[in-house]
Amino acid sequence: MIFLFYFIAFIVAVAALIYILGYAYLFSGISKTYFRGRMSANIDDGKLFRSNIIHTTAPKLWEEDAELNKKELSKEIADDLLHSNTASFLVIKNGKLLHEQYWNGYTSHSKTNSFSMAKAITVMLYGKALEEGKIKNTDQNFSELYEEFKTKSFGKYLTLKHLAQMESGLEWDENYKNPFLPNARAYYGSSLIKATFSRRFKEKPGERFEYQSGSTQLLGFAVKKAINQSLSSYLSEKFWIPLGMEQNADWSVDESGMEKTYCCIHSNSRDFAKLGQLFLDDGKAGNQQVLNLEFIEQMRTPTKKSDEIYGMGLWINNDNPIKHYYFLGLQGQYIIMIPEHKMVIVRTGSYNNLPKTDRGRPDQVKFLVNETVKLFF
Repeated sequence: MIFLFYFIAFIVAVAALIYILGYAYLFSGISKTYFRGRMSANIDDGKLFRSNIIHTTAPKLWEEDAELNKKELSKEIADDLLHSNTASFLVIKNGKLLHEQYWNGYTSHSKTNSFSMAKAITVMLYGKALEEGKIKNTDQNFSELYEEFKTKSFGKYLTLKHLAQMESGLEWDENYKNPFLPNARAYYGSSLIKATFSRRFKEKPGERFEYQSGSTQLLGFAVKKAINQSLSSYLSEKFWIPLGMEQNADWSVDESGMEKTYCCIHSNSRDFAKLGQLFLDDGKAGNQQVLNLEFIEQMRTPTKKSDEIYGMGLWINNDNPIKHYYFLGLQGQYIIMIPEHKMVIVRTGSYNNLPKTDRGRPDQVKFLVNETVKLFF
């Protein structure tokens, strides 16, 4: 009985210490992972978080290619997708649905987590706000929107372009496994402003490329303040509706209703593919210029500081004989655009062990590009 008393007292003391030290979000993380038999975040996490709806109003189905699903995937592709716990694999060619396949109970209606593919979508919203004059220019200072950054060391030099290009100089360790680091706090915590505005700068913005979720979250705060509405409603008006998305999507938010702009748009693979097609069509959907071509070009042009692998929100591979660029999310979420072959590839799934030996880019992306083009050439 005494042992039980001391054990309970110990647990209470540990819990109190966790709260005092600012790690209360760990309880949320544990309940959403370990208590559900998982070791980390998952593509089905959308059901576990608050969210804003990204509405669509006039769904438009993909036009089907006459050869839809008539050609089986090669053994190499099939084995790779099976081994990496794939949920969906879609191929669009010449604007038509050419291949569509699902595994593990997922279907064309399944909404899965975009993870960091949302970073590129946030940059698209930034581009739209620029186009509409709600943001002055690409080099507008973040501190013009949030004055408290004028007093931060290096904060006054931070521009929105620095955030979009991952050159913020922010002190942010992009570690997905350590629960005490910023990504876990942002993902499982209740306040995104506390998770990001509390971070210091370790160097002057614009000096160096470093991929950081915190940078895109700050960009999201800036865009939201500039447009004076929720990012979900803006995304609905400017992209989801014009592109004729098939389903409403969900964007995870914190307790204040702020979207997690570094991740967490939950949508189906067909609609993700429409984002890729928008880039292949240079920002057009039918006769409508949804996003201006100048900004599209900025997004898909690799920067020198990234060693030519990243633009604004998009990863780029011009080293491969078949050049491509793509949206990239944790655990293998891809929207891949291959301009030369007028092809979009979407792959979703949950796999934590994807190697990234290609200068920080997932090996699987290049493999899928080369093998899919060979199969459907």
